[in-house]
Amino acid sequence: MIRVFVGYDPRETVAFHVLNHSIQARASAPVSVTPLMLDQLDGLMWRDRHNLQSTDFSFSRFLVPHLCDYKGWALFMDCDMLVLDDIANLWNLRDEQYAVQCVKHDHRPPEDTKFLNQPQTQYEKKNWSSVMLFNTAKCTSLTPDYVNMAPGLELHRFHWLKQEKLIGGLPKRWNHLVDYDPEQSVSDISNLHFTSGGPYFDTHRDCGYASLWFEERERMLFSGADPSKSH
Repeated sequence: MIRVFVGYDPRETVAFHVLNHSIQARASAPVSVTPLMLDQLDGLMWRDRHNLQSTDFSFSRFLVPHLCDYKGWALFMDCDMLVLDDIANLWNLRDEQYAVQCVKHDHRPPEDTKFLNQPQTQYEKKNWSSVMLFNTAKCTSLTPDYVNMAPGLELHRFHWLKQEKLIGGLPKRWNHLVDYDPEQSVSDISNLHFTSGGPYFDTHRDCGYASLWFEERERMLFSGADPSKSH
Protein backbone atom coordinates (compact mmCIF):
# COMPACT_ATOMS: atom_id res chain seq x y z
CA MET A 1 0.00 0.00 0.00
CA ILE A 2 1.33 3.42 -0.98
CA ARG A 3 0.54 5.80 1.88
CA VAL A 4 0.00 9.40 0.82
CA PHE A 5 -0.85 12.28 3.15
CA VAL A 6 -2.02 15.51 1.54
CA GLY A 7 -2.07 18.93 3.14
CA TYR A 8 -5.65 20.18 3.45
CA ASP A 9 -6.94 23.74 3.63
CA PRO A 10 -10.70 24.39 3.29
CA ARG A 11 -9.94 27.23 0.87
CA GLU A 12 -8.38 24.67 -1.47
CA THR A 13 -10.87 21.82 -1.11
CA VAL A 14 -11.26 21.40 -4.85
CA ALA A 15 -7.47 21.28 -5.24
CA PHE A 16 -7.30 18.35 -2.81
CA HIS A 17 -9.96 16.37 -4.67
CA VAL A 18 -8.46 16.98 -8.10
CA LEU A 19 -5.01 15.99 -6.82
CA ASN A 20 -6.46 12.82 -5.29
CA HIS A 21 -8.11 11.97 -8.60
CA SER A 22 -4.90 12.59 -10.54
CA ILE A 23 -3.04 10.19 -8.22
CA GLN A 24 -5.61 7.40 -8.26
CA ALA A 25 -6.31 7.57 -12.00
CA ARG A 26 -2.67 6.84 -12.86
CA ALA A 27 -1.57 4.57 -10.01
CA SER A 28 -0.49 1.01 -10.81
CA ALA A 29 -0.67 -0.08 -7.14
CA PRO A 30 -3.15 0.51 -4.29
CA VAL A 31 -2.91 4.01 -2.84
CA SER A 32 -4.27 5.33 0.43
CA VAL A 33 -4.72 9.13 0.38
CA THR A 34 -5.32 10.88 3.71
CA PRO A 35 -6.11 14.60 3.97
CA LEU A 36 -4.43 16.34 6.90
CA MET A 37 -7.53 18.18 8.14
CA LEU A 38 -7.02 20.16 11.32
CA ASP A 39 -10.50 19.21 12.53
CA GLN A 40 -9.35 15.59 12.51
CA LEU A 41 -6.08 16.29 14.34
CA ASP A 42 -7.61 17.33 17.65
CA GLY A 43 -5.05 16.77 20.40
CA LEU A 44 -2.20 16.52 17.90
CA MET A 45 -2.10 20.03 16.42
CA TRP A 46 -2.53 22.90 18.83
CA ARG A 47 0.07 25.51 17.93
CA ASP A 48 -1.24 29.03 17.29
CA ARG A 49 -1.44 30.17 13.70
CA HIS A 50 1.54 32.33 12.74
CA ASN A 51 1.03 35.50 10.71
CA LEU A 52 3.42 34.12 8.08
CA GLN A 53 1.54 30.82 7.84
CA SER A 54 -0.18 30.72 4.44
CA THR A 55 -2.07 27.39 4.76
CA ASP A 56 -3.62 25.18 7.43
CA PHE A 57 -1.07 22.47 6.70
CA SER A 58 2.11 24.50 7.07
CA PHE A 59 3.06 22.46 10.14
CA SER A 60 0.67 19.49 10.24
CA ARG A 61 2.75 17.86 7.48
CA PHE A 62 5.41 17.09 10.06
CA LEU A 63 2.95 14.90 12.01
CA VAL A 64 3.00 12.25 9.25
CA PRO A 65 5.65 10.04 10.93
CA HIS A 66 3.67 10.11 14.19
CA LEU A 67 0.42 9.27 12.35
CA CYS A 68 2.24 6.25 10.92
CA ASP A 69 3.44 5.21 14.40
CA TYR A 70 6.98 5.71 13.07
CA LYS A 71 6.72 2.55 10.99
CA GLY A 72 7.30 2.18 7.27
CA TRP A 73 7.31 4.84 4.59
CA ALA A 74 4.83 7.59 3.79
CA LEU A 75 4.58 10.37 1.24
CA PHE A 76 3.47 13.92 1.99
CA MET A 77 2.28 16.33 -0.71
CA ASP A 78 0.88 19.85 -0.68
CA CYS A 79 -2.66 19.95 -2.07
CA ASP A 80 -1.86 22.50 -4.79
CA MET A 81 -0.44 19.85 -7.08
CA LEU A 82 -1.39 17.73 -10.07
CA VAL A 83 0.20 14.32 -10.63
CA LEU A 84 0.82 13.38 -14.27
CA ASP A 85 2.65 10.11 -13.63
CA ASP A 86 2.24 6.80 -11.82
CA ILE A 87 2.78 7.58 -8.13
CA ALA A 88 4.39 4.14 -7.82
CA ASN A 89 7.35 5.52 -9.78
CA LEU A 90 7.93 8.01 -6.98
CA TRP A 91 7.28 5.43 -4.27
CA ASN A 92 9.90 3.15 -5.81
CA LEU A 93 12.59 5.79 -5.21
CA ARG A 94 12.59 5.06 -1.45
CA ASP A 95 16.14 4.68 -0.14
CA GLU A 96 16.69 3.27 3.34
CA GLN A 97 19.85 5.31 3.94
CA TYR A 98 17.75 8.48 4.21
CA ALA A 99 15.25 9.74 6.77
CA VAL A 100 13.48 11.93 4.21
CA GLN A 101 13.72 12.50 0.47
CA CYS A 102 12.64 15.61 -1.42
CA VAL A 103 13.35 17.77 -4.45
CA LYS A 104 16.16 20.09 -3.39
CA HIS A 105 15.03 23.36 -4.95
CA ASP A 106 16.89 26.64 -4.87
CA HIS A 107 13.63 28.59 -4.87
CA ARG A 108 13.81 32.35 -4.31
CA PRO A 109 10.50 33.93 -5.32
CA PRO A 110 10.80 37.67 -5.94
CA GLU A 111 7.28 38.63 -4.83
CA ASP A 112 6.06 39.34 -1.28
CA THR A 113 2.59 37.77 -1.57
CA LYS A 114 0.97 34.78 -3.28
CA PHE A 115 -2.56 33.36 -3.54
CA LEU A 116 -5.31 35.13 -1.55
CA ASN A 117 -2.77 37.79 -0.63
CA GLN A 118 -0.97 35.37 1.66
CA PRO A 119 2.65 36.16 2.60
CA GLN A 120 5.40 34.81 0.37
CA THR A 121 8.40 34.18 2.61
CA GLN A 122 11.95 33.31 1.68
CA TYR A 123 14.13 30.88 3.56
CA GLU A 124 16.76 28.22 3.02
CA LYS A 125 15.32 24.98 1.59
CA LYS A 126 12.08 26.67 0.55
CA ASN A 127 9.62 24.18 -0.96
CA TRP A 128 11.73 21.16 -0.01
CA SER A 129 8.98 20.16 2.43
CA SER A 130 6.18 20.37 -0.15
CA VAL A 131 6.87 16.80 -1.33
CA MET A 132 8.50 14.51 1.22
CA LEU A 133 9.10 10.78 1.25
CA PHE A 134 9.32 9.97 4.97
CA ASN A 135 11.27 6.98 6.24
CA THR A 136 9.21 7.32 9.40
CA ALA A 137 11.34 5.10 11.66
CA LYS A 138 14.15 7.64 11.21
CA CYS A 139 11.91 10.61 12.01
CA THR A 140 11.12 9.90 15.65
CA SER A 141 12.13 13.43 16.68
CA LEU A 142 8.93 14.65 15.00
CA THR A 143 6.72 14.13 18.04
CA PRO A 144 3.50 16.15 18.41
CA ASP A 145 5.13 18.19 21.18
CA TYR A 146 8.09 19.06 18.98
CA VAL A 147 5.97 19.83 15.91
CA ASN A 148 3.80 22.19 17.94
CA MET A 149 6.64 23.96 19.73
CA ALA A 150 9.55 24.12 17.29
CA PRO A 151 10.10 27.32 15.27
CA GLY A 152 8.62 27.05 11.79
CA LEU A 153 11.94 27.53 10.03
CA GLU A 154 13.49 24.79 12.16
CA LEU A 155 10.86 22.39 10.84
CA HIS A 156 10.94 23.45 7.20
CA ARG A 157 14.73 23.55 7.07
CA PHE A 158 14.91 19.98 8.44
CA HIS A 159 16.94 20.90 11.53
CA TRP A 160 15.17 18.08 13.35
CA LEU A 161 17.38 15.62 11.46
CA LYS A 162 20.65 16.99 12.88
CA GLN A 163 22.57 15.55 9.90
CA GLU A 164 22.24 16.92 6.35
CA LYS A 165 23.29 13.55 4.93
CA LEU A 166 19.95 12.09 6.05
CA ILE A 167 18.15 14.22 3.45
CA GLY A 168 18.03 12.41 0.13
CA GLY A 169 17.13 13.92 -3.20
CA LEU A 170 14.31 13.27 -5.66
CA PRO A 171 14.18 14.07 -9.38
CA LYS A 172 12.98 17.60 -10.05
CA ARG A 173 10.17 16.27 -12.23
CA TRP A 174 8.35 15.27 -9.02
CA ASN A 175 7.97 18.88 -7.85
CA HIS A 176 7.85 21.20 -10.85
CA LEU A 177 7.23 24.73 -9.58
CA VAL A 178 4.74 26.22 -12.02
CA ASP A 179 5.67 29.67 -13.37
CA TYR A 180 9.05 29.50 -11.62
CA ASP A 181 10.78 26.49 -13.16
CA PRO A 182 11.39 26.70 -16.92
CA GLU A 183 8.39 25.50 -18.91
CA GLN A 184 8.83 21.92 -20.12
CA SER A 185 6.99 19.29 -22.08
CA VAL A 186 4.51 17.51 -19.84
CA SER A 187 6.26 14.26 -20.73
CA ASP A 188 9.17 15.54 -18.63
CA ILE A 189 7.01 16.47 -15.62
CA SER A 190 5.58 14.01 -13.10
CA ASN A 191 4.04 16.45 -10.65
CA LEU A 192 2.95 20.05 -11.18
CA HIS A 193 3.09 22.31 -8.13
CA PHE A 194 0.98 25.48 -8.34
CA THR A 195 2.91 26.97 -5.45
CA SER A 196 1.99 30.63 -5.97
CA GLY A 197 -1.68 29.84 -6.62
CA GLY A 198 -3.61 27.30 -8.66
CA PRO A 199 -6.16 27.81 -11.44
CA TYR A 200 -8.98 27.15 -8.95
CA PHE A 201 -8.41 30.75 -7.77
CA ASP A 202 -9.86 33.42 -10.07
CA THR A 203 -6.62 35.39 -9.85
CA HIS A 204 -4.62 32.42 -11.19
CA ARG A 205 -6.93 30.93 -13.81
CA ASP A 206 -4.36 31.62 -16.52
CA CYS A 207 -1.30 30.28 -14.71
CA GLY A 208 1.02 27.84 -16.41
CA TYR A 209 -0.46 24.41 -17.22
CA ALA A 210 -3.89 25.59 -16.05
CA SER A 211 -5.56 23.70 -18.92
CA LEU A 212 -4.23 20.41 -17.55
CA TRP A 213 -5.78 21.10 -14.16
CA PHE A 214 -9.17 21.96 -15.68
CA GLU A 215 -9.04 18.81 -17.85
CA GLU A 216 -8.36 16.72 -14.74
CA ARG A 217 -11.26 18.34 -12.91
CA GLU A 218 -13.57 17.50 -15.82
CA ARG A 219 -12.46 13.86 -15.80
CA MET A 220 -13.12 13.72 -12.06
CA LEU A 221 -16.63 15.15 -12.46
CA PHE A 222 -17.62 13.18 -15.55
CA SER A 223 -16.92 9.45 -15.54
CA GLY A 224 -15.65 7.55 -18.53
CA ALA A 225 -12.84 9.90 -19.52
CA ASP A 226 -9.49 8.36 -20.38
CA PRO A 227 -6.67 9.72 -18.12
CA SER A 228 -4.09 8.78 -20.77
CA LYS A 229 -5.53 11.55 -22.94
CA SER A 230 -4.94 14.27 -20.35
CA HIS A 231 -2.29 15.81 -22.54
